[in-house]
Amino acid sequence: QVQLGESGGGLVQAGESLRLSCAASGSGFRLNAMGWYRQVPGKQRELVARITSGGSTNYADSGKDRFTISRDNAKNTVYLQMNSLKPEDTAVYYCNADYCLRSECLVDRYREVWGQGTLVTVSS
Repeated sequence: QVQLGESGGGLVQAGESLRLSCAASGSGFRLNAMGWYRQVPGKQRELVARITSGGSTNYADSGKDRFTISRDNAKNTVYLQMNSLKPEDTAVYYCNADYCLRSECLVDRYREVWGQGTLVTVSS
């Protein structure tokens, strides 16, 4: 199976930047789309940004023009560069990936995996 390991969260002041990383590990897999989501207590998990295997991206309005998602396919890693952070960006950020295993890739059978989450706290 595939596992996702996130890093880069922490405490910053408003206006500062953070870069989140998420690396996929396992064997015999191929990644498809990857993305970042976030969740605050009492609210639903929401999309932050998503990137396809070919590099096409989409962003939630909340992060557009401030956040940049990218990926390094050779390293099976996705990044989220967050600039001009605001207190309302405070949340647990989760990495997500669609992937297929070996022969399942031939029939486009994809699975989904989530990371454990990394906390981002932005103070005012």
